[in-house]
Amino acid sequence: MKKFFIVLICLALVASMAGCAQSSAGKEVTLVYAEVNPLDSIVGKMAVKFKEKVEELSDGKVKIDIQHSGVLGAENDVLDTMLGGGGTIDMSRISAFSLTSYGGEKSKLLAIPFTFANREHFWKFAASDLAPEFLLEPHENGSGVRGLFYGEEGFRHFFATTPINSIDDLKGMKIRVSSDPVMTGMVESLGAAPTVVSFGELYSALQTGVVDAAEQPIANYKSNSFHEVAPNMILNAHTLGAIQVIITDEAWDKLSKDQQNYLIEAGKYASEYNREISEDAEKKVLVELKAAGVNIVEVDDVKPWQDACKDVISSASANNPDLYQKILDMQ
Repeated sequence: MKKFFIVLICLALVASMAGCAQSSAGKEVTLVYAEVNPLDSIVGKMAVKFKEKVEELSDGKVKIDIQHSGVLGAENDVLDTMLGGGGTIDMSRISAFSLTSYGGEKSKLLAIPFTFANREHFWKFAASDLAPEFLLEPHENGSGVRGLFYGEEGFRHFFATTPINSIDDLKGMKIRVSSDPVMTGMVESLGAAPTVVSFGELYSALQTGVVDAAEQPIANYKSNSFHEVAPNMILNAHTLGAIQVIITDEAWDKLSKDQQNYLIEAGKYASEYNREISEDAEKKVLVELKAAGVNIVEVDDVKPWQDACKDVISSASANNPDLYQKILDMQ
């Protein structure tokens, strides 16, 4: 009889644990996703695809609330909120260089000027065995966030309120930067004055002369209407806009294993979608900008730009020279 009761208790415990697992897997969760750009940008469209796939895989039990167009602040503001805890922002799409101010030594390598020769080079890296190291670096450093998947928003170019016909025209210009040390170093190496301005204030800063120029991928330049106040762009392609979608450890740990897998699978789907649309979307936007009268200048020889950036490339890769060389060798 005693053994019989022990068996019953064990069965009851197993049933209870199974019930808890089902309850955890079936609970409804809403994750707030911050995006600084509008939904019609490349990264905005990627966010929508991610949202749709997560909600499809979870039968609507996991919802993604996309707060776009910078309503939750610039990337650094969003990162400060996420790293500070409290759960008001669970996820965000960030530029790789945004993590450099938060100890992201590996992510810094993705933001170094002229690292990626072309998009194919970047996607080789994103599919490599090295890529997960970069995604998990902030989590392993105890920052409280982790990367889920990669994307890109095209090469970044300078644009200004006055024409830029060559590298020499940047000298003496006040160029907007975030607080990223790599970007600041690059602007200084080009003979310009780096000026920290929040992304949300950039339009008015260009309009009022607080800054003379800035840099963005082509699609973001148009979707944020920067061409209205700075209708001159030089296609120098100094940095590929490598991006990561990150989630706080706090939000991740609250999810069941199934829910975590939904995010991972949706991330693969959104990343592939980003890869498919980015180049074509950029070409379409470039045609629209030229039709709107924007002064677009091609760069035939990028070597003077690379030479000007030699010191910042060297200093930014100094802590991880072997790892950086592995990325370069993927061309």
